[in-house]
Amino acid sequence: MKKLITIALVGIQLVFVGCQKKTSETENSDSLRGTITVSGAWALYPMVVKWAEEFQVLHPEVKIDVAAGGAGKGMADTLAGAVDIGMVSRDINPAETEKGACGFAVTKDAVVPTLNASNPLCGQVLAQGIKKQTLMDIWIHGKVKNWAEVVNAPGSHPISVYTRSDACGAAEVWAKYLGGKQEDLTGVGVYGDPGLAEAVKKDALGIGYNNVNFAYDAQTKKPIEPLCIVPIDLNDNGQIDPEENFYGSLEEILTAIREDRYPSPPARQLYLVTKGVPQGNLVREFLLWILTDGQQYVTETGYINLKNEQLELEKQKLVTQ
Repeated sequence: MKKLITIALVGIQLVFVGCQKKTSETENSDSLRGTITVSGAWALYPMVVKWAEEFQVLHPEVKIDVAAGGAGKGMADTLAGAVDIGMVSRDINPAETEKGACGFAVTKDAVVPTLNASNPLCGQVLAQGIKKQTLMDIWIHGKVKNWAEVVNAPGSHPISVYTRSDACGAAEVWAKYLGGKQEDLTGVGVYGDPGLAEAVKKDALGIGYNNVNFAYDAQTKKPIEPLCIVPIDLNDNGQIDPEENFYGSLEEILTAIREDRYPSPPARQLYLVTKGVPQGNLVREFLLWILTDGQQYVTETGYINLKNEQLELEKQKLVTQ
């Protein structure tokens, strides 16, 4: 089933163009109080929940409501004025910028392919990896339909392909890596990051993809059982070499992303989006705190810090005349 969703991608320089001033809020600049509403990408949900918890400790009269529902919902809610901040796990497109979307890059993560540990060919897949072309032939072209074809083994083990049913950054960035867009991905559509992970966990022959924080256990830092992370054969030599073998723990994959050993895409920056530069003190102070003191919680929550130079650029977007 192909989904009728088209999302154009643009660079961060275009995001800044749409950051026009927003009129409205009336918070007291001397004492932070009030409510901030946030919705959007599953990819950012654990991180923003952590930021919200810590910010509310510092400011007990502030309440932050965070709801996941996909990057598309976060953007739509923000542009419609239904929430103060949208969580978006893809680049901001020109049409959104023209409508006033102002994006602030706040952290980085990645999307990883997954399979079920009960797959009879799991050991071979982990040893050989899957080439990018094969992944394209599974999700985009529909040419590879059997696990035996993936690892050149005998037998018949039909692949159950899963994808996201909601407009989301994970699907968009995974499709971009494979040379397409979200609507080009074939497979059974499943709502949300947790739903997609659950579908693969219940299907021994399933293959899917998840944001890293929904593929790895937050406590053990290991893949969430019975999920296995599919290693990508980056040099197409038919095996996973030591330098390609970085999927065993959350720390290993995050290090590979940080050092650009895992490709981008499917690694990507994550954004918080407002409709215009927030003029009210509450939302602006929350975003400034995220870009400064809030960065101390990024690594422990399973994400990657942006470079200081970029954080400074993001902070400049919040400067009002």
